[in-house]
Amino acid sequence: MLSGTPSDAPFKFNTVDHPRRLPLWLAKPLENLLLLSRLNQLYQDVSHTRTPQEFLAESLRVLDVQVRVASADRAKIPAAGPVVVVANHPFGLIEGMMLAHVLYGVRADVRVLTNYLLAEIQQVREMCIFVDPFDTPQSSRANLYGLKTALSILKQGQMLVVFPAGEVSHLKVRSWQILDPTWSEHVARLIRRSEATVLPAYFAGSNGLTFQLAGLMHPRLRTALLPRELLSKQHRPVELRFGTPLPPRQWQSFSSDRELIDYLRQRTYALTSRPVEPTRPKARPGLKIGRKLAPIGEAQPKIRLQAEIEALPGSHLLAESKELVVYYAEGHQIPALLTELGRLREIAFRGTGEGTGRALDLDRFDRSYLHLWIWHRERQEVVGAYRLGLTDQILQREGLKGLYTRTLFNYSARFIDRINPAIELGRSFVRPEYQRDYASLLMLWRGIGQFVMRQPKYKILFGPVSISSTYTTMSQALLVNFLRTQYPLPELAPLIRPKNPPRHRRREAWQPARLSQMLGNVEDLSAVIQDIEADQKGVPILLRHYLKLGGRVLAFNVDPHFSNVLDALVLVDLTRTDPKVMARYVEKAQVADFLAYHQERAV
Repeated sequence: MLSGTPSDAPFKFNTVDHPRRLPLWLAKPLENLLLLSRLNQLYQDVSHTRTPQEFLAESLRVLDVQVRVASADRAKIPAAGPVVVVANHPFGLIEGMMLAHVLYGVRADVRVLTNYLLAEIQQVREMCIFVDPFDTPQSSRANLYGLKTALSILKQGQMLVVFPAGEVSHLKVRSWQILDPTWSEHVARLIRRSEATVLPAYFAGSNGLTFQLAGLMHPRLRTALLPRELLSKQHRPVELRFGTPLPPRQWQSFSSDRELIDYLRQRTYALTSRPVEPTRPKARPGLKIGRKLAPIGEAQPKIRLQAEIEALPGSHLLAESKELVVYYAEGHQIPALLTELGRLREIAFRGTGEGTGRALDLDRFDRSYLHLWIWHRERQEVVGAYRLGLTDQILQREGLKGLYTRTLFNYSARFIDRINPAIELGRSFVRPEYQRDYASLLMLWRGIGQFVMRQPKYKILFGPVSISSTYTTMSQALLVNFLRTQYPLPELAPLIRPKNPPRHRRREAWQPARLSQMLGNVEDLSAVIQDIEADQKGVPILLRHYLKLGGRVLAFNVDPHFSNVLDALVLVDLTRTDPKVMARYVEKAQVADFLAYHQERAV
């Protein structure tokens, strides 16, 4: 039945009603082989239901199929407004039932664009909009009516479920992966015309080996096995994941329907990379799994820390706000406080899956670098800190080997000559108790801003920004590709070589390099990473901060001596930073004087 009102006769799965009819003598044995009689019996068990919601819930109960959706994912389902749910199509029959069942738990206006053969099931007629996927002479007319109906319900603010592949995921011999075929541009056109929000949905899993091998012989054999595959899902849980909803402003920039649907496919398949459990920090090479880290060093006496701070010249106070004060000093001026900084660094870095594994995070550079920290007056404790290396002074005393970044990246005097004098920034941290408060990071940068305003020759800031090894491999790959593509510094990047470059060779159903080129900004990037990460973390906050300052990325390196953290070498030219952004940390008059200073030097 291709159009008109479906029959009210009892529904029965069979092979005779297929668009390409089989002779009766072959159809009946084939029905037994394909388990259609068993499927019909299951339908009889749920035939008493009346509404789509009842039918779906009872069908899944009879099949004993559990749909697992994380509470955080369920919360992503928009409760109102026009929404197109785009999903992969791994099984063929049951995913539409599972998806609609979950969506009905949030809203009642769910419709599904699906195969017209299901119009014979009386209980789903109200829920479904039927189209003809069999490419018959009648297909175009039936599908045009279906698409018009779909557009109409979206214009009314309803939710539409679509499987843009049109056919079931199957084995791709070249890549040896089971994936959807090319997604249809018609879905993109429908989204554009309706201006709906798009919700990516991903089903984990695939049909079995017999199904895949049958498809290699002939696609019709694969289709014939769909009932068997439906029954094979009995007594098994299926995981369903939702991505971040995409309002029109996030997809309207795509110039063609093909670009848009390819982007939505990438966003959907990116959900494959989310681990089932939160990622654990990777062990350093040479460390045995389970080896205990060294106990954190003992805290330094507060009275001694306070005494060292009080002994500093008044000029070393950079900024203050209520109980928070920012100071800087050389390592030899603050021996106890430097030890405390090393202790707090290790605590903070271990909390994000990084750290040295030693009792204190201190190295040979701490004695020759400056240290900038926030001091809480009332509690008499360090809140956070930065390490600053003044390149002109360090080069004069020790040469290139005196720079910490030289342990991560190979570069020559040619690179330093291009940026000198500059400040190498690193080892930044905020102690865990203060990390939820953005004011701590703001105070650190107010301190850095004041230091630069007092010594305006330092217009260049550069240093490694850590991307923790707790991020999945694919999130790291996406970050690397995005930053290389959208935040490059081609005039300086060729002068830098990482000592241990990242290698992301894992084969996935999506391409981080391709998706990174499609993303419009850091917020879009962060949304994809949140979809991938089990704990929903996005782009690291410090990296976001550098990019807001106008930072550009020179290279990437994996540090095996710091829990395999991925470091992005970022450079900021403060003369190119938006003055409005700089004014968050220093006075507008100071910004004007700083820019005037460099304009005079450029003449």
